[in-house]
Amino acid sequence: MALLLGELVAAAAAPAGGGGGGGSRLRRQLESSSYAAEEYVKVLSQQSDGDRDLQEHRQRIQALSEETAQSLKRNVYQNYRQFIETAREISYLESEMYQLSHILTEQKGILETVTQALQLQLQQQQAGAAAADEPALLGGARGRAAAAAATADPFLLPLSARDAAAAAQEEGGQRSLTTLLEKVEGCRDLLPESPGKYLVYNGDLVEYDADHMGQVQRVHAFLLNDCLLVAAWLPNRRGAYRYDALYPLDGLAVVNVKDNPPMKDMFKLLMFPESRIFQAENAKIKKEWLEVLEETKRGSRLLSEKRRLREQEQAPPAAPPLPRAAAEAAAARNPFEEEEEEEPAGPEAAGGVEVDLSLEWIQELPEDLDVCIAQRDFEGAVDLLAKLNEYLAEQPATAPVKELRAKVEGRVRQLTEVLVFELSPDRSLRGGPRATRRAVSQLIRLGQSTKACELFLRNREAAVRTATRQLRIEGATLLYIHKLCHVFFTSLLETAREFETDFAGHSGCYSAFVVWARTALQMFVDAFSKQVFDSKESLSTAAECVKVAKEHCKQLSEIGLDLTFIIHALLVKDIKGALQSYKDIIIEATKHRNSEEMWRRMNLMTPEALGRLREEMRSCGVTTFEQYTGDDCWVNLSYTVVAFTKQTMAFLEEALKLYFPELHMVLLESLVEIILVAVQHVDYSLRCEQDPEKKAFIRQNASFLYETVLPVVEKRFEEGVGKPAKQLQELRNASRLMRVNPESTTSVV
Repeated sequence: MALLLGELVAAAAAPAGGGGGGGSRLRRQLESSSYAAEEYVKVLSQQSDGDRDLQEHRQRIQALSEETAQSLKRNVYQNYRQFIETAREISYLESEMYQLSHILTEQKGILETVTQALQLQLQQQQAGAAAADEPALLGGARGRAAAAAATADPFLLPLSARDAAAAAQEEGGQRSLTTLLEKVEGCRDLLPESPGKYLVYNGDLVEYDADHMGQVQRVHAFLLNDCLLVAAWLPNRRGAYRYDALYPLDGLAVVNVKDNPPMKDMFKLLMFPESRIFQAENAKIKKEWLEVLEETKRGSRLLSEKRRLREQEQAPPAAPPLPRAAAEAAAARNPFEEEEEEEPAGPEAAGGVEVDLSLEWIQELPEDLDVCIAQRDFEGAVDLLAKLNEYLAEQPATAPVKELRAKVEGRVRQLTEVLVFELSPDRSLRGGPRATRRAVSQLIRLGQSTKACELFLRNREAAVRTATRQLRIEGATLLYIHKLCHVFFTSLLETAREFETDFAGHSGCYSAFVVWARTALQMFVDAFSKQVFDSKESLSTAAECVKVAKEHCKQLSEIGLDLTFIIHALLVKDIKGALQSYKDIIIEATKHRNSEEMWRRMNLMTPEALGRLREEMRSCGVTTFEQYTGDDCWVNLSYTVVAFTKQTMAFLEEALKLYFPELHMVLLESLVEIILVAVQHVDYSLRCEQDPEKKAFIRQNASFLYETVLPVVEKRFEEGVGKPAKQLQELRNASRLMRVNPESTTSVV
């Protein structure tokens, strides 16, 4: 009774903390705030009639507990699914909010720029009107000088808000440039003062290592209208800096680095072939740096283009015609020398053709390539290169074109290095062969199909080797071989299909794949032989393992790849060794039985044992075994001959599973040697035996060997190989038993 009450207390206390729905009276009692398990059981025991009521009540409480547990599980699962869906929606909303924030930031910048431009334009108009009225009102030299300056320099007139803002910024920036040269040590010679150079923006930054994201140093960056100066802090001198690096804006790319706490407010500067990461003080300063860098680069590019057009317009006119005497002297020169001198003049001198490189996408192409490489947008980078090559395909190779191609070549090398790294075995090998398609396709588009083929096959070789090494060696060899064959040949088949997809138009790469497949198959055979042949497995196990490997290898014929002959060539040595080893075992066992041979009939004792022997002989192909069975459980054959028959037929069946043409003579010679041991023993026993009854019994066993066993062996061999064996025919058709030395007392082998 006490034990039952204790169990009831435990059962009643279990659901007390559960929170399930329901309107039953019992559930309400258990969910009440004043519920106490011991008091509840005490009252219940007083009201019950005996153990049966308590047991029924305990069952109801346990059923309620199980129901509550199931309800909790369902609620947890439902909440978990809702959590996953909510997280996915939050991710979508986060990306949309980021896009909206970026759009709003751009709109805000445009509105601020338009407002400032209108204000500056208004101020410039007022200043121009005041400068025009000042000479008439004051008659001073200052007013006349201002009016003359405004008239003489048309670039200072309010032609556009952008030019006015640039002029005002340049005037203030040139004053700051002198202070900059005084604060930074070692930059006066590298950054000489010039009328067109002025300071645009500057601020403190912290540099981080691009590989390990560790803090390197504090720097102060000075953005000029045509370059970016990076200076390191001098710890012992406040407000002084040391020159670190100077980067022209035309070769600089700016990449925004996404915040990943604690690493935030960062941006990356790409200068081929290096890159540097800087951290701003806060998000606002980072945004200002990104905006002012892009704006300054754009202004520098436009200014360079204007300067180039102005130089072309101010180019000296064509030389006047030569005087008559000079013309006659020129005509008297060797015409071949004249052709040789005029030949290098190029297409510009020949036809006056000029390539238009002022397009915005061409000007921004090197920077766009840097950004695409940094953001791993390989397709975008290759598309830009294809667009440029298409544009310059029929254009003459002028000096600006050569300069542009030189800049692009550096980016192409960098892109190639990144793609090569993507295909290196050091990278993650997960994802299968399809994971390499992106890098391989872009390398092929860059005209490097040979390198792409080599890297793809090297990557897949490492993946296959890793997959086979990760297989756990099971206790059962056949189970391990099944797993090994499945992993290897599945990987090989997937690699072949992916190779056919990626290199469909490059037939020259297929020979490389065949060579790679043979190398991979050699690796597979090494692991296969180590587990099957080196561990001295039985011939039946080895035959099953080889059969499994052949069946998997035939799957490759689906894609037109037949590697069966290669796996035969690689396994022939080990299979020969296994056949010869098992042949020696059979011969030794046969000799041992021969030494103990008493030439007596077999007594199997029970009809069941006799039935099993008949079934074994029938499975071996001996269909006439019934005529050798006697009364009851006797068999009119020797135990040695029956055991030899079963062992020889088993050897033949397993050997035929391993058979291929290279093993024909090895198998045939092994069979002949095994049969000769039994035949010679019978011949020797027949010559030595003096008892007439035993001699007749020996002749009956010899007849069984010659007339039953040997024809079955010959027939089964011909069925498995496809052609008859002359050696077995000669052995069977012998007109008499083999002769031995009459004086010998041992069997001849």
